[in-house]
Amino acid sequence: MFRTALFLLSTLWGAQAFAQQCVVHGRVVDADGPLPFASVSMGAWHGATNEAGAFFALTSSGGERVITVKAVGLKDWTGRAKCSVGDTVDLGTIRVTPTDAELADLVVTGTLAPVSRDKSPVPVEVITPALFRKNPGSALLEAVGMVNGVRPQLNCSVCNTGDIHINGMEGPYTLVLIDGMPIVSGLGTVYGLSGIPTSLIERVEVVKGPGSALYGSEAMGGIINVITKDPLLAPRISADVMGTTWQEHLADVGVTLRNERISSLTGINGFLYDAPRDANDDGFTDVTLQKRVSIFEKIALQRPHRRTASLAARYVHEDRWGGEMDWTPAFAGGDGLYGESIATRRWELIGQYQLPMAEKVMAQVSWNSHAQDSWYGTTPFDAVQRVFFGQVYWSHRWQARHEGLLGVAYRSTFYDDNTPATAVGEAPFVQNRAQRKPLPGLFLQDEWSVTDRHTFLLGYRFDHDSDHGAVHSPRAAFKYQPNGRFTFRAHFGTGYRVVNLFTEEHAALTGARTVVVTEDLRPERSWNGTLNVVRKWPGEKQFFAIDASLFHTRFSNRILPDYTNDPDLILYSNLNGHGIAQGVSLNLEARMGNGLKAIAGATWMDVHTVEGGVTNEQLFAPDWQGTFALSKDLPHHITIDLTGQWYGPMRLPVQPNDYRPSTSPWYALLNVQVRHRFSDRFEIYGGVKNLLDFVPQDPLMRPFDPFDRTAGDTVTNPNGYTFDTAYMYAPLQGVRGFLGLRMTLE
Repeated sequence: MFRTALFLLSTLWGAQAFAQQCVVHGRVVDADGPLPFASVSMGAWHGATNEAGAFFALTSSGGERVITVKAVGLKDWTGRAKCSVGDTVDLGTIRVTPTDAELADLVVTGTLAPVSRDKSPVPVEVITPALFRKNPGSALLEAVGMVNGVRPQLNCSVCNTGDIHINGMEGPYTLVLIDGMPIVSGLGTVYGLSGIPTSLIERVEVVKGPGSALYGSEAMGGIINVITKDPLLAPRISADVMGTTWQEHLADVGVTLRNERISSLTGINGFLYDAPRDANDDGFTDVTLQKRVSIFEKIALQRPHRRTASLAARYVHEDRWGGEMDWTPAFAGGDGLYGESIATRRWELIGQYQLPMAEKVMAQVSWNSHAQDSWYGTTPFDAVQRVFFGQVYWSHRWQARHEGLLGVAYRSTFYDDNTPATAVGEAPFVQNRAQRKPLPGLFLQDEWSVTDRHTFLLGYRFDHDSDHGAVHSPRAAFKYQPNGRFTFRAHFGTGYRVVNLFTEEHAALTGARTVVVTEDLRPERSWNGTLNVVRKWPGEKQFFAIDASLFHTRFSNRILPDYTNDPDLILYSNLNGHGIAQGVSLNLEARMGNGLKAIAGATWMDVHTVEGGVTNEQLFAPDWQGTFALSKDLPHHITIDLTGQWYGPMRLPVQPNDYRPSTSPWYALLNVQVRHRFSDRFEIYGGVKNLLDFVPQDPLMRPFDPFDRTAGDTVTNPNGYTFDTAYMYAPLQGVRGFLGLRMTLE
């Protein structure tokens, strides 16, 4: 019933009539097959090919039209078509050939200017839906694990909270953007990441290392920028439905309406898992049960001279629970059975508009509201966060070789919850006081092309925080590219994060605690240096590439809550120490003319903190980790995909005298998939996830006594163990099959 409703709704939208117009369509391919994201223009109409290489150009007037196809690294293609209003002209397959430069991806995160990945002075990694489809999943949190050095981390084995670690650093140090806007932050990082379906994503750009010089607070360890689909690129109607042997059901439906002036994309994503499972026999659900619906609407205005104007909105409605197998919502808040239930209601709004001026002046604005109503056993946690962000920046080229950027930004955060973190006063006169934090900023940047081979970039940002005062964030980058086959980059950047005196640390939600700031807090800071080398070996029927990086990041002024000194207090202070995240990463890519494609990467990391002269290894930071994706095209339009991630030992949170190992074992998550394309419009796929059936051992401490009723019994519990959910380093889902289909109607 759940999936049927989504399909019925898409059918109703797809039946709406379009204005009379001439449609010119075709399919663009290169030596490797369909070419996505190639630029297509026909008179005043500008667009691009979709993921299948197809395009649909529109005009409301007749006559002969000139169509131009352009893509970075490929020769321009020009053709003509005779149009009559109401007709459809099929140009068939358009084959484009490479130039001397190799095809490069378009990126915007490194410099706020759309440039090819090869041209960017800042190293940026890109993942596209083509990679997502090699291992289909329900949300962004799972998909980003395909990037070498990026690891999705589940922080609770009961409620499945998650965040994203980049080069071993914890989730709060990763800034997650949607279309360049800081949509997912603070409270929203806990469950907001699971509500971003991959069906809405055009590409994901990853910058490892701090980037506060452009993006301000929270960009300490890295940036993940989710670029949503452009209505000009999306098919008229698309559907993707998948189910697993764990009785998980996923449905995505998209409908696009467009004419010469305006295009709109409506997307509905639904995920349903309501079959409790306890494969490890600990009495608790292995995976939280979820019911989630995400509705997305994006409107793009195609203005003269290719000026940008778009508005996007998204609503997420999710209910999830995990706990003892017999738990139901009727037990919420009680001590009969233990469960953790979370209801999330989330709104997002993103808009951008290029001002009608001779220079490029872009205005961007975003707003999001995240409301959470939850129970953790007998402890309630109700919170709401609203974030407004706006910025205007001016891009100007001067003296031919300088690309300047100047912008102003303002961010306002409202937060309120039912914990002592937002309480003031002493009992019995305790009052609630919501937190309001304004954060204005100014940033500037200059990208100087000294020669055709040498590029320098200098950037600086000034923010004024109400608690910390002035915060300065500089950065510098250098790129040397003697030809299209070799690139050397050196990047130095800084990051910072202002303190948030609220948390969802479960231990802090019990009892009546008072928040105490023991000193004038300084913002957390990070300094990073990265060296990056890219070498390519292009050929007529094959392509090989190596991408290697050496990185070192130092963190200082870390601000963490202390719950140990006094049971009635939460103490905040800057730690007397620093953190180090350093290592080497290597990515390999190969494409053969016989339909064989391979991507593999490995990262060695040393992540630790030094406090009071004592060095401690960072939790959940493996020394080694890697990813791989291998695809082989077979006859009869069949493709086999083998994907996976592997991890070395990592330090885990254990209790004193814990019988569980303090480090995890080596393990790998291996997936295999077979796809069969009946045509460019219809595909069926299926396979097996977690082929090796790896799951963590003993993820819960004392699951038989989750309310710690007998934890103080020295006879039955001589080590003083307490119920614990934090021993979580890999998903608890074992081997499972999946089957799905994709359909596209143009």
